[in-house]
Amino acid sequence: MILATGHTPSAPQQAAAGVHATARVVAAARGDTTILPVLSSDGPFDLRGLRPHGSQARVCIIGAMIAPLGGDRLRIEAIAQRGAALHVTSAAATLALRGPTPEHATYDVHLTVEEQAQLHWLPQPLICAAGSNLRQSWTVDLAPTARLVLREEQILGRTGEPPGHVTTRLTVRRGGRTLLDQQAEYGPDTPGWDSPAVLAGHRATGQLLLVDPAFEDKPPAIHLLGDAPEDGQGVLAPLAGPAALATAVAPNSLRLRRLLDAAHTAH
Repeated sequence: MILATGHTPSAPQQAAAGVHATARVVAAARGDTTILPVLSSDGPFDLRGLRPHGSQARVCIIGAMIAPLGGDRLRIEAIAQRGAALHVTSAAATLALRGPTPEHATYDVHLTVEEQAQLHWLPQPLICAAGSNLRQSWTVDLAPTARLVLREEQILGRTGEPPGHVTTRLTVRRGGRTLLDQQAEYGPDTPGWDSPAVLAGHRATGQLLLVDPAFEDKPPAIHLLGDAPEDGQGVLAPLAGPAALATAVAPNSLRLRRLLDAAHTAH
């Protein structure tokens, strides 16, 4: 969770402006392993290198303060250079809160995966607490031979409270051409977000994107996720390219993760 000690501005003007921070990680192939020549923490992002797994370098994002709050401008950049293998996770969920200003917060993730490289981006969920207003974006640039596993999850409100407002956009380019570009919006003042056509009363939603050149010869089949609507349901479907997207809704984060894990295991 990007949650710990809270903002500590030195002047009222800083509190009104919010925190501006950019964290960066670069993974590079060195022989049969992957090293991390750049691991730069900033603001609420404390990046920690974990024990490698085989040739894969592993990084955990640990929260150093409460974020994102209203007015914050947060950004994470990750690059898997040619032939590198990088796995990124987070220590706990990210909690979006109202903050000292009514202005929205932004949380931008920029990922680049070069030739013959692979990136697993598997953070814990984003929780949109009551009164929060967050604009989140994912921008991904893939080389034609790159592989990607990307998971994003939103939990709308903590237990016993209404949800905050969140807009999330995922843009993926492969070889400079658009593979996926979609946007979703949930929470107060969003028409129909809780209707049977969207979340149908559920409070957890997420998706898992799989990109693999092997799908060009053998694209994944459509796979339904979940059995009972009240426990959550989803679908894994191929995209127009060597990729598949699983989308799911569920009553809580635990059931949502089970659905997305089932999609991952299937392929």
